[in-house]
Amino acid sequence: MTVIYLIRHGETMWNREKRLQGHIDIGLNEKGFWQAQQLGKYLSSRPIAAVISSDLSRAADTAQAVASHHQMELQFEPGLRERHYGIMQGLSHSEIAEKHPRNHAAWKNREVDFTPESGESLQQFYDRVVHSARSWAERYPDQEIAMVAHGGVLDCLNRVATKRSLEMARDFEILNASLNTLSFNSGEFGLIEWGNVSFLQDAEGKFDYSLDEVDGSPK
Repeated sequence: MTVIYLIRHGETMWNREKRLQGHIDIGLNEKGFWQAQQLGKYLSSRPIAAVISSDLSRAADTAQAVASHHQMELQFEPGLRERHYGIMQGLSHSEIAEKHPRNHAAWKNREVDFTPESGESLQQFYDRVVHSARSWAERYPDQEIAMVAHGGVLDCLNRVATKRSLEMARDFEILNASLNTLSFNSGEFGLIEWGNVSFLQDAEGKFDYSLDEVDGSPK
């Protein structure tokens, strides 16, 4: 069985502003870098065989904090990028509702085959993500790997692991820098643990995690 440590990137300013980032390369903010460092320390004792990252900098910088503890090079996978939201990218949720109401409705209602202008449909995104994650898991049979990506990617992989449909409203959290553990065995994904942020404690011992991924679901 392959164990996959599936990680969402640390916080960015656009996360805080509730702007859709998609393929736009937005970096971590100060809190995001701190979260990444805490995550890297937490995983430092795990026998990780590879660290695979989306090639967008917010994921890559989070992944580097993990890889540095294991003296290994990052391996980049564009297939783990966030969904391409087309004309919605860079806009806040309220701006999308105002400027592109049809796109906003399809996004909120999780219409799987709706394709925003210049973007990709939810189904296309899901197929891309699952194919990429499966190909990497197959390269490391019976080992532990870290995979750093984006909120939408984690949503897709949670659904394939739990056999939830794409249309179903999300009922699980996707937090910045959260650690989520999947299994991969005989071609099938499974869920071991979800939403671990126990390592995100400040100097006073208070939990300092942030921001659930807002992807159109009520959560």
